[in-house]
Amino acid sequence: MPPLPASRIAELLQPFLENGTIPNEHSQLIDINSLTSKLEDFLDLLVRWNARTNLTSIREPEAMVTRHFGESLFAARAVSPRLKPGATLLDFGSGAGFPGLPIQLYRPDLQVTLAESQGKKASFLREAIRTLGLNTEVWSARVEAMPTGKIFDCVTLRAVDNMEAALPAAINRASTPGWIAILAGSEPTIPQRSNSQAPEKLALPGSDHTYLYLYAT
Repeated sequence: MPPLPASRIAELLQPFLENGTIPNEHSQLIDINSLTSKLEDFLDLLVRWNARTNLTSIREPEAMVTRHFGESLFAARAVSPRLKPGATLLDFGSGAGFPGLPIQLYRPDLQVTLAESQGKKASFLREAIRTLGLNTEVWSARVEAMPTGKIFDCVTLRAVDNMEAALPAAINRASTPGWIAILAGSEPTIPQRSNSQAPEKLALPGSDHTYLYLYAT
């Protein structure tokens, strides 16, 4: 039996989503039932793997839904209007797939790459992609080792081990123009480009300490 039914997942995600359907500017409306059915499978896989592999310190399924799925879908809704159909997105230090995999579920047309250098986590990501029937790519090495010139329309970061060290590498992978989306508790200091502006700061529902920062590059 799954740790949570799709109906409960949908209820927990309500603060992060529109009622009934999710407006997606570049494709048909996504039915909340279709999305939460996929997330039910994702949660089941995450809980089972997390019991033997330390994918996330969050162990309680409802907290996984709000903290991981909800925050990631909030980021998906924020970046979606800024990305054209077929745009590329790099999830830097993806860990257990957040926010990259929920973004891919929200925007199946995007070319999403999950960068995760830890072998066990990269194996989980491949299994999650197979389970969810996605075409997402996994880069199982450091982002710095990507081919020269490999850049993306959007780079996302959330809970990376060393944010200060990751940010220069992240901005080097962002196109011009492009976007960097960071889920963090305080505003990061990123290397500025000549056309950079102050980031847009969006408070996450139900949190007084986590924000989504959107940087134009």
